[in-house]
Amino acid sequence: MLEKLKGGEVMSPKPNAVAILRGFIGGTLGILTLLVITQWGDTLAIMAPFGATCVLLFAAPKSPLAQPRSVIGGHFISSFIGVLFINLFSNGIIPIALAVGTSIALMQLLRVVHAPAGANPILIMMSGITDYSFLITPVLIGSVLLVMVALIVNNIGIEARWPNYWLGYHFDMGKRIKKSKKE
Repeated sequence: MLEKLKGGEVMSPKPNAVAILRGFIGGTLGILTLLVITQWGDTLAIMAPFGATCVLLFAAPKSPLAQPRSVIGGHFISSFIGVLFINLFSNGIIPIALAVGTSIALMQLLRVVHAPAGANPILIMMSGITDYSFLITPVLIGSVLLVMVALIVNNIGIEARWPNYWLGYHFDMGKRIKKSKKE
């Protein structure tokens, strides 16, 4: 058993200056966009888990957890579960724990795993949010805006290309050409 705890892989290489700058710019612009929309639009467009979403979008953009499908779908599913569970069961420790577990299972089942979204049921239930409109703003609006910022920032440069996929298929000129590796 102790042998397993040693690990067996090596640390990822240090990112280059361009990757670090992309992370800084992307994270700053992403959160700034949500804060400006919140302030000027008089509508809530930000929540704490979006900070962690920025880490994935701009520091690990090739990760399956950082693809648009996972960002938007993961936040939406886990937030829906949070609002559903607080409305059905209140916000005790068992419902909160079950909401997180259910969110993880559904994100896996629907292939939209996004680690920061695991915090959404906790945020929603501990804050006492019972209104399903929270799914639109900040959840849907905020996650879509972050993906839009990532589309710009992560595609700056000749060789930059993001996302890896949208719905799980690779497209060429609007035609599905092959399934992704995981399908």
